Amino acid sequence: MASSPALSVTLEGVGRTFGDRRVLRDIELEIAAGEIVAIIGASGSGKSTLLRQVGGLDQPDVGTVTIDGTALRGVDQRTAIAFQEPRLLPWRSVARNVEVGLPRSTPRADGRARVAQLLELVQLTDAAHLRPRQISGGMAQRASLARALAREPGVLVLDEPFGALDALTRLTMQDLLLDIHAAEPATILLVTHDVDEALYLADRVVLLGAEPGYAPNSGAVVRSVITVPGQRPRDRGSSSLAHLRAQLLDGLGVSTHHPAHTF
Repeated sequence: MASSPALSVTLEGVGRTFGDRRVLRDIELEIAAGEIVAIIGASGSGKSTLLRQVGGLDQPDVGTVTIDGTALRGVDQRTAIAFQEPRLLPWRSVARNVEVGLPRSTPRADGRARVAQLLELVQLTDAAHLRPRQISGGMAQRASLARALAREPGVLVLDEPFGALDALTRLTMQDLLLDIHAAEPATILLVTHDVDEALYLADRVVLLGAEPGYAPNSGAVVRSVITVPGQRPRDRGSSSLAHLRAQLLDGLGVSTHHPAHTF
């Protein structure tokens, strides 16, 4: 497999306001090359807005985002992004959808080889000729990940990539993401509404939200950053993860006695 050149990401004093609504304020975060960092927070806390800053889809009003020490100025070829919806082109086959992610200068033979390599990595070789309507949601999401990886990004930005999948498929996709990271170890920044998912996948979990005592429109800050112990893949039933789960849910204002673990 190709080895992605994982790159560091730094956010310094990042703030973003839309009209009279401040969404992010004074965001300070350093992500090491090759690290997996999960972003959690209540709905409307600015998680996706933060991801858009790193993905180059939006720019902060104040502060800077740097990748490998270089300031981000809009969409950057060193980053790739995948969303909750696979957003595959319905008239293209799975292989042709993955091909869309290749750099434009890629020679045809190299492109075919890279697409074949990625389809094998996400276990879609046998579905290469199928159209999006002919595959399952989980398969479509795998194709979306392969497309994002096609340019060999140093930073992979994932906005709730498994949120629309059923529970079993979601667990399978979590394991696949770890396999992908091992084979092509890009830096990964992941937004999720699932605390258990964050603890299973990430090296660190960032809790984003309004600072206590501030007005609701003051903008989200980094409330806390938790380092997750143990090597991946982790035991989902680990007592240490259960303790951190309770801690994160408490930070989100969610009762640990409630059976739901998403928010």
